[in-house]
Amino acid sequence: MIDLRSDTVTLPTTAMREAMFDARVGDDVYGEDPAVNALEERMAGMFGHEAALFCASGTMANQVAIKVHTQPGDEVICDEGAHIYRYEGGGLMATSGCSAKLLQGDRGRFTAAQVEEALNDPGNPHFPRTRLVCVEDTCNRGGGAIWRREAIAGIRELCMGHGLAMHLDGARLFNALAVTGERPEERGRLFTSISVCLSKGLGAPVGSVLVGSTAFIAQARRVRKRIGGGMRQAGFLAAAGLYALDHHVQRLGDDHRRAMELGASLAACAWVEQILPVETNIVIFRLRPAYRPEEFLAHLKSRRILASPVGPWSVRFVTHLDIRDEDVAKVGACLQSLPG
Repeated sequence: MIDLRSDTVTLPTTAMREAMFDARVGDDVYGEDPAVNALEERMAGMFGHEAALFCASGTMANQVAIKVHTQPGDEVICDEGAHIYRYEGGGLMATSGCSAKLLQGDRGRFTAAQVEEALNDPGNPHFPRTRLVCVEDTCNRGGGAIWRREAIAGIRELCMGHGLAMHLDGARLFNALAVTGERPEERGRLFTSISVCLSKGLGAPVGSVLVGSTAFIAQARRVRKRIGGGMRQAGFLAAAGLYALDHHVQRLGDDHRRAMELGASLAACAWVEQILPVETNIVIFRLRPAYRPEEFLAHLKSRRILASPVGPWSVRFVTHLDIRDEDVAKVGACLQSLPG
């Protein structure tokens, strides 16, 4: 199968498996796992923060961060398509007891002016207290759209002026940095906390890392334990993350190039109504009414190609570590074979 459903479907490479097998491990709940400690120290330094926490998933890292930043009854500002709101099982409400103020951004990216307009009066007891602003980079539902540094800096300045925390859901942050050319610490220092996924573009089998201040991570460690995230010999998983940082970051440009090639193939198809601009490794396109997504996906599957529906008429392709140039060529030929 050529699996374009997500970049979470990758399998560890042989070299990554060897790194996992050879990892020195200990009990991470006691703080004694060398591989976990090395991963946390590396990620914290890389993004210009004091400390980090290895978590089982991006959802866990995000929800732990929200819980630390807020109190029940507070409100979180995010885009209407944000992963923390749409795809994390209602954790924002169930785990932290917070409401969400949803903004209509440009493919997931909103402005400082929109945030300012969304702020609640902290002195008015009728309204929840605005406590946190969440940014997602790249924006999944925005077709892998990248935030510009200037836009983030403007929101950061506003948050500092109002005493708000700012969290980055950096599930595909390395994809963004591969395009902007920024150093991780340049982007990292704009946020109070950051979650970075290792099991998407970087190809590790499991895990995300939450980054922040020493005090923040101490609280996050307590919350992680409370929700069952305290792992023991987690170094076997952390070793995969360390290997990915060493070997899979520089190759992200290949994923982006292949996504753009898929976008070009789709642009030549009369049955495609719209394609979101392709910036990274995600291609989202809308079908014309004559092509129902379930029929289109069934046709692809019959050709041993998998993709994901992302709306009533929209489909998503995601390129990743296990997609090769010949796979992209085969998908392109399959797309061209469909009648107009």
